[in-house]
Amino acid sequence: KVDPEKAAKKAAEKAAKAKAKADALAAEEALVVDTPHGDKKIMTDTMASAYKPEMVEKAWQEWWEKSGFYSADAEAGKAAGEEGRFVIVIPPPNVTGSLHLGHALTAAIEDTLTRWHRMKGDVTLYVPGTDHAGIATQSIVEKMLVRDQGINRHDLGREKFLEKVWEWKDQYGSRICRQIRELGSSVDWSREAFTMDDKCSKAVVEAFCRFHEDGILFRDKRLINWSCKLKSAISDIEVDHEDIEGGVMRSVPGHTKQ
Repeated sequence: KVDPEKAAKKAAEKAAKAKAKADALAAEEALVVDTPHGDKKIMTDTMASAYKPEMVEKAWQEWWEKSGFYSADAEAGKAAGEEGRFVIVIPPPNVTGSLHLGHALTAAIEDTLTRWHRMKGDVTLYVPGTDHAGIATQSIVEKMLVRDQGINRHDLGREKFLEKVWEWKDQYGSRICRQIRELGSSVDWSREAFTMDDKCSKAVVEAFCRFHEDGILFRDKRLINWSCKLKSAISDIEVDHEDIEGGVMRSVPGHTKQ
């Protein structure tokens, strides 16, 4: 049988301990001084009893960027030669998604190497950026157009559709860059790239032209994966393979008949 008085006393003690803990945490948080954006973090003499990332990491990244610690001088890099410089490009994540634990692990390794070379005195450059994600982005933007305006990319035309893709990227693509900043990666944001930038697009065209001139890239008759809905060829990794027996009637996107 439960003694009501003992149960009430125990509950009161538990509530008192929880309140005391909450008050202590609030007192520690009150010790944190807000640092003006871009200034060096204002430190306090008292250390918190437990590690709190939002308290410890706050303000540092903004100051590092403003101070130019991550930037690299091109002329200094040329003068340093291959042995005196270190350049690494972040494998651009798809702009349609967000970073996960695998990205964080990769970024940690890349940033460790970058910071090590920087401490050695090498001219270092860690380049950030995002990938336009091709079919994935096209699909998302097309669905948005159908939902909001009842039109598709063919109704808009190539140039207008690209404008919509850029609008979507500017609105939603900053999430990945914010996550990279939260990781503390020492990337040079003045050199941030997007794979649909004019410079990147020109580099792709140049590379493909060179491949063609060298006979590496050529046109021929081959079986391809054709999407009836996207009206585009897609890669093998975008296809779900399914084995069927005999003649089977299937529904095809964009067609009313099977």
